[in-house]
Amino acid sequence: MPNAFPDMPSPSLVPIGDNPVPIWGMPNRERVRRIAAQQRLSFDNAAAPRQLLANLAFVFDPAWSAHLAGLPGTVLVADGRPVLAHVDAGPAREAVAAAMQTGAALPPDTGLAVIDAAAPEGIYNLALRKRERPFVQPLTPATVPAIERASYAGAYKGVTDLLTKYLWPSWAFHLTRLAARIGLSPNGVTAIGTILCVVATILFWYGWFWAGMATGLVFMVLDTVDGKLARCTITSSPIGNLWDHGIDLVHPPFWWWAWAVGCAAYGRPLDHTTFIGVMAVILFGYVAQRVIEGIFMRAFGMHIHVWRKADSDFRLITARRNPNMVILFAAMLVARPDFGIITVAIWTVISLVFHLVRLIQAFLLRKSGGVVESWLA
Repeated sequence: MPNAFPDMPSPSLVPIGDNPVPIWGMPNRERVRRIAAQQRLSFDNAAAPRQLLANLAFVFDPAWSAHLAGLPGTVLVADGRPVLAHVDAGPAREAVAAAMQTGAALPPDTGLAVIDAAAPEGIYNLALRKRERPFVQPLTPATVPAIERASYAGAYKGVTDLLTKYLWPSWAFHLTRLAARIGLSPNGVTAIGTILCVVATILFWYGWFWAGMATGLVFMVLDTVDGKLARCTITSSPIGNLWDHGIDLVHPPFWWWAWAVGCAAYGRPLDHTTFIGVMAVILFGYVAQRVIEGIFMRAFGMHIHVWRKADSDFRLITARRNPNMVILFAAMLVARPDFGIITVAIWTVISLVFHLVRLIQAFLLRKSGGVVESWLA
């Protein structure tokens, strides 16, 4: 939520209490420090005139601190106990800090506006144009597994494809937790994935499709792990984000080109005309769909995939890398990689037409006076 008072200085994020239980391989105090750095808040300045007190007996989604940073005079509670409180120096601050230190309920006479973490309305995510209820849980050894699952689930933002939504989560969760435990950074995971991505491309080029798909599968899972690890451990960085998204954006056309070339080595070559036609369709369709998504985002301030439920449902299977790999896998079950890449080209055209129609419909709706807004709002 944007700051309700734009000229108001940001509060200092001040941890209250002590909690030795680690979460994602780090103390809770360190996690709160990273949240402060990510949200550009000063940390642990108990002399600051305005403070955002954080109860270390709890773990909270960073969305909560971002939300309360713009709401002075507000406290977030869970089961009546204060978790976060945006307060000025004075009696209210001392009363809330004392309750956090002792594990007591929020005193009734603080004069602060109260938000219950369990309230069904949650908060509105302006970036994703959707309403969500970020997690808040007490931090004890017994709750760590549930907290890590909740924070991992909270790292899945927006809508995605069917593999990422249904097949990857369990695998990627355990790999993310392992990486956090051994201290492997998100950029380290991205580096391993980049190498595997290149190896998969080479394997496709020489017609070793099963080996290429196995290598690509590991890469695709790691492509989920690096982002989730960065969000769960609060270690996102501009370089890491650029690297991860750059690889995501660039590599798919190289995979499809290598696959088409590899069909000859496999013994199912595409004739010259078919090869050129297939690659032209796939490359043009890939770029055009990205352009359509960019136009929609610029025009309406949200992803095209979150406009209506039909758009979110189609995102599960649209002609992106993971759904295309499902097509190629199915083709390999009948030993016809050539049919697979041709089907990818056909599916790219269908997906392109779908998104082009949706873009036109959105502009027509706005022109007629209608409002283009997310169904998730």
